[in-house]
Amino acid sequence: MSEEHRETGTGWPQPAEPGRPSGPAGEPDPRPDAPDPDELSPLAPAGEPPVEREDVPAPAEEPGAVVSPRPEAEPEGSEPEARPERVPVSRRLTSAGAMIAVLLALLGFTLVVQLKTTSTDPTLAATREEDLVRISSDLDARERRLRQDIEALEDSQRQLRSGEQGRQAALEEATRRADELGILAGTLPAVGPGLEVEFRGPEKATSSTRILDAVQELRGAGAEAMQIQGADGTAVRVIASTYFVDGSGGGLVVDGRRLSAPYTILVIGDPATMRTALNIPGGVVSTVREAGGNVTSEDREVVEVSQLHAPIKLDHARPVS
Repeated sequence: MSEEHRETGTGWPQPAEPGRPSGPAGEPDPRPDAPDPDELSPLAPAGEPPVEREDVPAPAEEPGAVVSPRPEAEPEGSEPEARPERVPVSRRLTSAGAMIAVLLALLGFTLVVQLKTTSTDPTLAATREEDLVRISSDLDARERRLRQDIEALEDSQRQLRSGEQGRQAALEEATRRADELGILAGTLPAVGPGLEVEFRGPEKATSSTRILDAVQELRGAGAEAMQIQGADGTAVRVIASTYFVDGSGGGLVVDGRRLSAPYTILVIGDPATMRTALNIPGGVVSTVREAGGNVTSEDREVVEVSQLHAPIKLDHARPVS
């Protein structure tokens, strides 16, 4: 009996253990994860890949337990990925609030500007369209007259600088200016186209306040010379320093002279412009009629303002040369 028979005790040699498959040329299998041949099921059909094992489910978490997320493993030798900084929520809300506040401020400013731009005078808003057109045309005519005056003054300046005609031109210019100033000061009579305006009614309707409002309206409409007279024919030249006071026993006191109603104002200027100014809604004609009086105006091609105002003696003022 051989030695193999003795080791087994059966008299037969011990069977040889199956060896691991080897690679080419008898080398060991290079796959580190190659399955052990003993673990392969003999019933698995040849050529099919082995079935992967399912992951074992994690144990159930107890209620109330806090589980911290597991950090993902990073490969060795790789640099950690830079994570973007998170802007604090309070900072984002603050920036959004500031932007909303700026937009609201701009909106409010725009609304204020729009309201101021679209706001209109209530007096002009109630004026008829034809009256507005007439006022606009009168303003255009006034602008043309002012431009003509500017051209005349520039002409006079050139003539004064011309040399030979300088003295004569200076004399003519001084005379013209003296005449204009005499009319404005009431020391010279004046004649020209204008209006005759008459005020009738009770004392409340023809008070000094109503007459002064009429004078101011006429001046604003381009009146160049005017005078006021009472029922008895007493007249007073109206200039810049003229004052109006209600009389103690009735009537009107103008520059110290008493006038009795009805009152008539003779004024030189553009008739259409002055008549429109008096008839504007809420103006002189409306207020006098509301107080029970009446105002009538009549166009005149020739109005004579003949009443003169005594010149004021100047004690302190001197012309500047």
